[in-house]
Amino acid sequence: MVLLRLLADHPAVSSVIPVSSSKAGDALAAIDPGLSSCYPKADITGGKLVSVDEAAAMKPDVVFAALPHLESARICEPFLGKSIVIDLSADFRIRNREVFRKAYGEEPPRPDLLPQAVYGLCEVYRDSIRKADIIANPGCYPTATLLPLIPILRSFPVENLITVNALSGISGAGKKAKIDNLFCERAENTCAYSPGKTHRHSVEIEQELLTMVPEVNLLFTPHLVPLKRGMNITTVITLKEATEKDAILSCLKDFYADSTFVQVVHPRIPETKDVWGTNRCDIGFHLEGKNLILMSVIDNLVKGASGQAVQNMNIRFGLPERQGLRLHGEY
Repeated sequence: MVLLRLLADHPAVSSVIPVSSSKAGDALAAIDPGLSSCYPKADITGGKLVSVDEAAAMKPDVVFAALPHLESARICEPFLGKSIVIDLSADFRIRNREVFRKAYGEEPPRPDLLPQAVYGLCEVYRDSIRKADIIANPGCYPTATLLPLIPILRSFPVENLITVNALSGISGAGKKAKIDNLFCERAENTCAYSPGKTHRHSVEIEQELLTMVPEVNLLFTPHLVPLKRGMNITTVITLKEATEKDAILSCLKDFYADSTFVQVVHPRIPETKDVWGTNRCDIGFHLEGKNLILMSVIDNLVKGASGQAVQNMNIRFGLPERQGLRLHGEY
């Protein structure tokens, strides 16, 4: 629903076709009362959800697939090759079929299309996104982890061990009913879960790291914290050579000099409240000898999902990257 709200205010989007496989025919306003009952961009469907086949007949320019893993590629079949597809599932993210199978328990649904799909980490793969017909929108943990890491790994030799401790708000688990996500279970409570390679996002992060650190040893530990939304990542790496703090700062600032949504806030330590409701990733760091601690925060529902998807659309269609997306935090 965050995506629908972002598209409602996007000046370059003339119409929105809301689609549902299970609720076609239902009024959009009834599905999400948080939306205004007046959603003029959905007038093309009479303000109702439509089926996949009905949407395909309308020949949309771009399709956002906010669907479960292993289902997304199948349901998007009528649009592939006809519309730009921005997929928020993992179906096109993992390039290695065996790695995907180990993480998701099945073969990727469309392995033939994996070479065509571009990993949609906007600030890193912008040039490839401009030409892509299938864009694999990154997961929230990989987005917040990779944005501070990639400039450093491209500029400095590091030891193989990379340790990531990640804190996520409960909305990162989606809307599916689950006892462990009930308010009475999560309030005043925090815990690690799915540590190491048991978390699916670890293989997604590792895939990108391996292009820079061929024998990387990633230790990834996610945690649930009692927040509705927000993600805070702390990553520890060891540089092979002593480096000055100013060199780290220059590396990060230079890499993101043309990236509105990535802000290097050093010496301040970034906080989730600063990016709530925005498409920003705020980055900080702390250097002790050769040990570098990277800190990053995002709103997992925006930069970690729907906001980055809209940013990918902007890049692909030659629109201003910031268009339709918030830069300033909410209170």
